[in-house]
Amino acid sequence: METTPAGFEKKEQYPPETVEALKKHYKAILSLLGEDAGREGLLKTPERVAKAMLFLTQGYHQNPIDIINSAKFKEEYRQIVLVKDIELYAICEHHLLPFYGKAHVAYIPNGYITGLSKVARVVEAFARRLQLQERLTVQIRDCIQEALNPLGVAVVIEAAHMCMQIRGVQKQHSVTTTSAFTGMFMKDLRTREEFLHLIKV
Repeated sequence: METTPAGFEKKEQYPPETVEALKKHYKAILSLLGEDAGREGLLKTPERVAKAMLFLTQGYHQNPIDIINSAKFKEEYRQIVLVKDIELYAICEHHLLPFYGKAHVAYIPNGYITGLSKVARVVEAFARRLQLQERLTVQIRDCIQEALNPLGVAVVIEAAHMCMQIRGVQKQHSVTTTSAFTGMFMKDLRTREEFLHLIKV
């Protein structure tokens, strides 16, 4: 627990042994980069980075299927349910740099629906891991398909990748779009077009 000068207490619960192990590695990394890990401004940096990485990868400890099942209700509605513009932040597994953007997730119920916030939580649970955008798109799709068995699922993700923006090709305005469909969104062109119109891609 950390107390700020204003008296605000920030509670972060991470395994102390994991934090300590990560701290040692990040301190070594700072030294290898040519920094003085013992100078004032960097004294607490290894611990801060350790906790930041544990936060950014907390999805490994969340079960997205359980998230859906925690708010699963019988309902005869059989039209598109769409949650769009879901903000997402993930760490690319290739360079450990962020990619960020938004996800649009839709499904057509087949007897069951889930709480709308649970759709956003599923996106978050998968995004908070070392990821690839392509894999993330498919994982979200498959999770909702498995948990709800709907008539179809559609997922579109639009994201900017810092590994392309600040290194390598250095194209700041490029956006990557990925999509994944099941059921009616794959078989019925009109259904897919309705979804794409609703998200205005």
